[in-house]
Amino acid sequence: MQEDMLFDVASLTKIVCTTTVMLKLKEAGKLSWDQTLHELLPEFQNETITLRHLLTHTSDIQTYIPNRDQLNAEELRKAYLTLQPGDQLGKTVKYTDAGTILLGFLIEAIYHKDVVDVFKEEVLQPLDMTDSRFLPQPPYDNIVPTQRLADGTILKGLTHDPKARILASHAGNAGLFTNMKDLSKFAKMYLNLGRVSDIIYLHDKTVQELLYDQTPTGKGKRSIGWDLKFSPLEQAPLLFHTGYTGTFLLLDVVKKSAFIFLSNRVHTEDHRVSYVSHRDEILTCYLNERAKNYQK
Repeated sequence: MQEDMLFDVASLTKIVCTTTVMLKLKEAGKLSWDQTLHELLPEFQNETITLRHLLTHTSDIQTYIPNRDQLNAEELRKAYLTLQPGDQLGKTVKYTDAGTILLGFLIEAIYHKDVVDVFKEEVLQPLDMTDSRFLPQPPYDNIVPTQRLADGTILKGLTHDPKARILASHAGNAGLFTNMKDLSKFAKMYLNLGRVSDIIYLHDKTVQELLYDQTPTGKGKRSIGWDLKFSPLEQAPLLFHTGYTGTFLLLDVVKKSAFIFLSNRVHTEDHRVSYVSHRDEILTCYLNERAKNYQK
C-alpha cells in the first residue's frame, strides 16, 4: 500500500465537510443553531427539528424508509424530507446519518449547487486538500477497496454507504475519499484555531466553542458535529469522530495534537464487533500513553 492512497472515510465526511461548511455559514450570519430546518428549508415537513438537533444527533428522527436502497436519488430525497422525530427529540443522543443528509440538502438550497461541489469549493480547495475526491473517476489504482457486495462486486472508487451511493453528488453524510496527508491539513487548521497560514478560515472562537457540549440538555457529550471525549487528565474535551469503514479522527485543540487512523476494516467482509473492540483498545492505549507523557 502506498502512503498517498485514498480511503473511503465514510462518516468523517460529516465533520471534514458538512460540519465545517455549517460552521462557516453560521459565521457568515446565514443561520443559527436553534433555527428549525423547516424555516430554512421549507420542503422539510417537520417544523420542530432544529439545526442543533441535527448537528448533535438529538433529533430522534425516525429514519425507516421502505425499500430505501431501491429508490433513486430524487425518490430518496423526497423520503428524507418527510421524516419526523420521535418522543425523545432534544432529550437523548441517537447517532444517525439522516441529520447530515438533510443538512446537505440545506447547503444545496443556500449555495444553489450540488453539495459535493460546495465541499470542494469551501473545504478541499481552501485547505489545499488536493488529493481528496468525491465521486472519483477511473482508474481507481490509488483507492483502497472496501466491501464485497452480495453480487460479488468489491467496492473500489464507489462509496461504501448505500445512501450516499444513491444520492451521489447530493450526499452530505459520506462520500469523501482522502488520505493521511490531506486529513493532516484539515486537522492542522483546527489545531491552529481555524487559521490556514496567515488566513483566518474559521474564527478561533468558533473552534473553541466546539469544546463544549452543544446538546439541548448540555449532558449529551456531543458538540456541533463532533463527539466529545472526556478524560480527568485533560484540560478540555477532545474532538472525536469515526467512519464506518474503519477510520477515526481525534483532535486535541488545547495541546495541539491529532490522531488520524485509516483502515479498511470492511474489506472484504464487515466484522463490526471485533473492529470496534480493537479500535477502542487502540484509543485507550493512545490516551493512556498521552497521559503518561504529559505527567513527566
